[in-house]
Amino acid sequence: MVELKNVSVTYSNGVDALNDVNIKIKDGEFVFVVGKSGAGKSTFIRLLLKEIEPTKGRIQVNGFNLTKMKKRNAYRLRRTIGCVFQDFKLIESMNVYDNVAFVLRCIDASNKYIRNRVPYVIDLVGLKDKAYCKPSELSGGEKQRAAIARALVNDPQLIIADEPTGNLDPALKHDIVELLQAINDCGTTVIMVTHEHEIVQEFGGRIISMQDGRVVFDDIIKSSYDLERQ
Repeated sequence: MVELKNVSVTYSNGVDALNDVNIKIKDGEFVFVVGKSGAGKSTFIRLLLKEIEPTKGRIQVNGFNLTKMKKRNAYRLRRTIGCVFQDFKLIESMNVYDNVAFVLRCIDASNKYIRNRVPYVIDLVGLKDKAYCKPSELSGGEKQRAAIARALVNDPQLIIADEPTGNLDPALKHDIVELLQAINDCGTTVIMVTHEHEIVQEFGGRIISMQDGRVVFDDIIKSSYDLERQ
């Protein structure tokens, strides 16, 4: 579960990034967080990862009380979260297999577990035939699938996808959101942060809209497909 209670963030330069935000996301939900640049989306993500501290309020993520958690223990929280970024953040010198395996090697997973888990996850995202290709040999959509595999490999409770469709062609955007939804169908909580309202309208579901550091909308909307059928 992700919960923010009366959370505000004021940066050292005086900018109020979040103002009295209350959000509760249950385990297993798929949620779109939308808003223009400066709405507070990035601050929201940084709070969930304990990269920054709230000025006031309480935060709970995956059973951890972030308000009480010491910075040196943040790695425990981050092991329960997988992150997907707009610019992929793949290691260019490594092939897909090693990019995905890198996460498990960092937490000292056994070689046997890595040999079993990594091919399974790569196959799950549809990159079985690209496992030994380097990022420079992949299309944009394939790079994002590799990034999703890396986020998924440690079996996280929560995946945060930060503008995962921002650098992709329209047809590929649909495929990436469908992949994230398939992962969500298996029980993983997914928070997808985006400014692309067309994607949100197409897929529907729970939408949290932010503006000037406040939540201005939090409800479930129907997909454009469902609306067309009415």
